[in-house]
Amino acid sequence: MRIVIVGGVAGGMSAATRLRRLSEDTEIIVLDKGPYVSFANCALPYYLSGTIKDRDQLVVESPEHLRQRFRIDVRPNTQVTAIDPDKHQLTAVAGGKEARIDYDRLILAPGSTATIPTIKGLGTADNVFTLRNIPDVDRIMASLNHDAKTAAVVGAGSVGIEAVENLTKRGIETTLIEAGDHILPFMDEEMAALVSRETTQHGVTLKLNTRVDEIANHQLKLSDGTTVDADLVILAVGVHPNTDTAQQAGIKTGPRGGIVVDDQYRTSAPDIYAVGDAILVKQLITGKLTSIPLASPANRQGRQVADVIMGLNRRNQGGIGTAIVRSFDMAAASTGLNRRQLDEAGIAYQTIHITGQSHAAYYPGGTPLSLKVMFDAKTGQLYGAQAVGKVSADKRIDVLSVAIKAKMSISDLPELELSYAPPFGSAKDPVNMAGYAGENLLEGLSDNIQFDQVDDAVRNGAYLIDVRSPKELQRDGRLPDAVNIPLDSLRDHLDELPKNRPLIVSCRSGQRSYLAERILKNDGFDVKNLDGAFLTYSAAYPERIQH
Repeated sequence: MRIVIVGGVAGGMSAATRLRRLSEDTEIIVLDKGPYVSFANCALPYYLSGTIKDRDQLVVESPEHLRQRFRIDVRPNTQVTAIDPDKHQLTAVAGGKEARIDYDRLILAPGSTATIPTIKGLGTADNVFTLRNIPDVDRIMASLNHDAKTAAVVGAGSVGIEAVENLTKRGIETTLIEAGDHILPFMDEEMAALVSRETTQHGVTLKLNTRVDEIANHQLKLSDGTTVDADLVILAVGVHPNTDTAQQAGIKTGPRGGIVVDDQYRTSAPDIYAVGDAILVKQLITGKLTSIPLASPANRQGRQVADVIMGLNRRNQGGIGTAIVRSFDMAAASTGLNRRQLDEAGIAYQTIHITGQSHAAYYPGGTPLSLKVMFDAKTGQLYGAQAVGKVSADKRIDVLSVAIKAKMSISDLPELELSYAPPFGSAKDPVNMAGYAGENLLEGLSDNIQFDQVDDAVRNGAYLIDVRSPKELQRDGRLPDAVNIPLDSLRDHLDELPKNRPLIVSCRSGQRSYLAERILKNDGFDVKNLDGAFLTYSAAYPERIQH
């Protein structure tokens, strides 16, 4: 049997090597349009700064070693131009010569391509790059080595954020330009705001709600009327599936051109399978087809499709999209659905924000950790989570990713037995605390209001109480229109509070205001806790804080 694989890197090479481990008799051919069939594309931004010093470290496997160890016929610099499903044949061009290659089984792993926005002057600019592969990074390094002093990164997704960090570490004066209202679209605005603050504190100029209108003479003209000098420009506005050849062959595609596959990676064409960035997978929470262009799922899919072809019973169960990115000293991680996705899916949900520590507060070296969890307001089913912090955001999101895939509820989180010693965690881990807070909401012991709802509530008559100490208010600032009554003296002021108006209580993180909520509820007041309290509100709306 001859199996031809179009595309290497994560999905394609995982499939090829797994096929060989399962069979010594199968002929395996890998065709890749680029010169490198197995490289670490996630490492590319870190090569820009010299964090990864040796270029050879970017190459995971060479064609020669793959041939020697796995007896795989690897053909780099080979472009597949046509697929004929009826003839079980494809057309490929290498070195200017066209050849037809027959297959018994075909695996498509063409990956994704950087999206190029429409910008005046882009076609003639000599300083604009993408960052998707080793030739891309070679071109960027050549520009940097020609005494580049300024840079602009267009797009504030993961690649854009990583590019900004590493250009800045190299000493390049960098501007980050994002058309949306916050960086990191997979995060919600108040969580992404924590990363924005970290980014700008390291000298990056951040331009939100801004587009590039024109590129000319190493200068960008922006939609806000300003200009930015840029010796080099990196476009990082997203990716789209590289599926033109598949579509021309009549293979069924769906939203944004992603290849439609069944639960065993079969496409609409006989004996043709597909994996990786180019396919659509089932979103496990909504059940809808979506694109999850991440390395870990691609590797898993490559292994599974090899198993399927070799007769093993494997199923593509779908995904939830777990991701993490670092900006300087801050990490932002997410799993499941974010707020926008839940709203678009029409799913009703409840939200909690928890502010904890990376480990026990009394042990030296701890750093703040912000955690957001969204769940079904009636059943407690977990829908999504986000974490931002300098240490251990990955740990908490990995736990919650497993919990979502295991279909746990918010009430299951207090039962998770997580490792604890003072240098590593807390006896009540932030994940456990999220469970306690969520359980209180489910059982009616607490009601909360979100950071973006509180101002309207106050305008409509709600009475906002801040239970922090006067020293905290002086140090950190005040919430607009809040009355300060410190928690420890709240009981002494109950007679002064209006019983004919809804009350909202806030503190620094939400813990003390929950205690205030319980005091007030037990005395008959209609009261809600400002979820995430001052820390979440001030991150989202720093300009509204009164000093």
